[in-house]
Amino acid sequence: MAKTAELSTQVIAAALAMAQSAETPDELRMAQTVLIPNLLQISDELTGQIVGRSRATVVRLRKRFREFCSGQEPQGRNWGGRRYGYLSVEHEYQFLSQYFEQASHGGVLVVSEIKKAFETLVGHKVAKTTIYRMLDRHDWGKIMPRPRHPKSNPKAREGFKKTPKDRV
Repeated sequence: MAKTAELSTQVIAAALAMAQSAETPDELRMAQTVLIPNLLQISDELTGQIVGRSRATVVRLRKRFREFCSGQEPQGRNWGGRRYGYLSVEHEYQFLSQYFEQASHGGVLVVSEIKKAFETLVGHKVAKTTIYRMLDRHDWGKIMPRPRHPKSNPKAREGFKKTPKDRV
């Protein structure tokens, strides 16, 4: 059988009082995550099925209730953030600063050059989209299309124009 949460009688009494005077569904659910496993001696997973939330949410709500009862300042959600990355945002900025300096003086930012330098810095190959996302993260998003293909034929291009040739 799964381990059940061990709670003091004061916390259970507070949960019972909150369940009776709950004004929002969240307050009721928070109290239920304390009361249901304690009264029925069931696991957090079954409690989650009864309450309509996942096991992790049951544990999170119970923790929030304990903080509420003890008078602690409730901690905010800490779910977001950047968990994966080759470099921190500050190191990325330091790496890109030389290229931004060059571009601010009218130079062209060539992604393939940045990609090669970045691969040498991290020690392995990375996708080109990694560089574009890094540039976007640092508010550099200007991608200019070339005006014409380098291998295009100017005479053939003239032949495709839609203006009539017999017009005088």
